Formats: sequence, C-alpha cells, structure tokens
Amino acid sequence: MGLPILDGDPYDALGDANRRAIVELLGTGGRTVREIADALPISRPAVSRHLRLLKRAGLVLDEPRGTRRIYQLHDEGVEAVHAYLAGVWGDAAARFRLVAENTIPPVPPSPPEGEGRDGGEWGGAE
Repeated sequence: MGLPILDGDPYDALGDANRRAIVELLGTGGRTVREIADALPISRPAVSRHLRLLKRAGLVLDEPRGTRRIYQLHDEGVEAVHAYLAGVWGDAAARFRLVAENTIPPVPPSPPEGEGRDGGEWGGAE
C-alpha cells in the first residue's frame, strides 16, 4: 500500500497549494511547463521547481516530445496515495458509523408539570 522509496514525500509535495493545483491540471491530461504556467498565477521557473518536487515524490512523470517535455500524472504514485487515504478515511468512516449506529439519541427533557402550554420557561409566547 506504500509508495516506492523515492527522494521526496508525496504527502509533503501535496502540502503546497500550487503543487495541488498543478496535480489538478495534470489530472485532465499532459501539459508543458508553459501551459501550466499560463493556467496558474506562477512563473515558469516556479512551475519547473514544483514539477521537480512532484516528480521526486513519484506523482508526476515527464516525457520528451521534440524540444519540449510533457508532464503527466504518474498513475502508480497517485494510486498509492489514493489507496493510503482510502484506507485511513475508510477506517475512520467505519468507526464513525459504528458509533453513530450504537448511540441512543438523547431524549429532550419534559416540561415540569403545569408548565409548557400556557407560556413560561418551556414554551408559548412571552
């Protein structure tokens, strides 16, 4: 369920909003550094740095095409992160469901005798 041993940590890599935005863009297909920079409010050198970190973390691959490189998501890295998170959240959701199904909802208190219908603390207009 873990990622292969890599130079970078995919969870650290995803901790940056710009890198998450790059991952979201690459989720729609491969792109060049320029295409990514044009879609985000960051420079091409910044995009290159972010892609280098994502690549070291096993989340992005690059493929040379002529004089350009096309960056795309690395399926194995993304699937490993997904499997880890699904396991963590799946366990938490199962525990929450178990607690919710085995908890008796509190019964609201009854108004004291003689109060409730004619105003006062337990209801009605004041």
